[in-house]
Amino acid sequence: MAMSATVAVIAHRKKTLGAGLDRLRVLITEHDVGELLWYEVPKSKKAPKRVRKALKQGADLVFVWGGDGMVQRCADVLAGTGVPMAILPAGTGNLFATSLGVPVDLEEAVRIGFHGEQRKLDLGMLNGEHFAVMAGAGFEADMIADADREAKGRLGRLAYIGAAARHLGGPLVPMTVTIDGTRWFEGEASCLLLGNIGTISGGIEAFDDARPDDGWLEVGVSTAQGPIQWARVLGRMAAGRSDESPFVRITRARKVSARFGAPLMYELDGGDREQTTELDVSVVPGALTVCVPAVREPADTAEPGEPAGASRRGDEGTWTG
Repeated sequence: MAMSATVAVIAHRKKTLGAGLDRLRVLITEHDVGELLWYEVPKSKKAPKRVRKALKQGADLVFVWGGDGMVQRCADVLAGTGVPMAILPAGTGNLFATSLGVPVDLEEAVRIGFHGEQRKLDLGMLNGEHFAVMAGAGFEADMIADADREAKGRLGRLAYIGAAARHLGGPLVPMTVTIDGTRWFEGEASCLLLGNIGTISGGIEAFDDARPDDGWLEVGVSTAQGPIQWARVLGRMAAGRSDESPFVRITRARKVSARFGAPLMYELDGGDREQTTELDVSVVPGALTVCVPAVREPADTAEPGEPAGASRRGDEGTWTG
């Protein structure tokens, strides 16, 4: 990153990481950037306006301080601009950052922003809004809306489990799902999931093969109803065998159209949205440029018996490109 670069920080001031925002300011200014644009917001829905302002002022790199909801709001504006996002994972789940190998470590996350690799990653687009991790309607969206922000901060994954228990008896809803122009599912279902990465809210592995750089979205429909059937579904997910459940159907798609027989709440990256009877979804390949951990130098990664120049990803959990 050139010294004359303009760097922007979009921060959710209620989120915490490391020694806080004052420390972040020091870490960034230590890099002798040309100009630092600094914006703090009280909630993630206020972030897009600040991102647009930063882009208008010529931001070359945007640091996003917050969780998946904050990342989603900022990604929605940064999509297609080519301006890279550096994630400072200060949220509860940080699913997108974790999947990319960005650690919950302020100093290291800043270092990755300035010195990591810049990768073009896919985003999903749902009813005109981008998402980075996943989207869903039905049971999963109701569960997220119920796991209120205070509970999430206090209890973490337990908040999701408690909310899930309260919604297990919810009704099945008539649903028609069309995949890339072909009718794929028609019947009653409790949940529709769309994944750009594999892990959903609460740290549950829903899609075993999801990758944010393959040009596809994973799609899942669950017909499970009640505690016993959902226990079986979650058990299969925990074992990494989601597609073996009799109550789950999984595929992948570039475009998805869903129509519901009754209004359902939906969510994007953990943020709930208003009820709707239809979803129109597509993958946007390479839409977002993200700073990720760099591949280690060959001298650091060669193991005894490996040929010189062999290299591996540096951080556990980093997807391989």
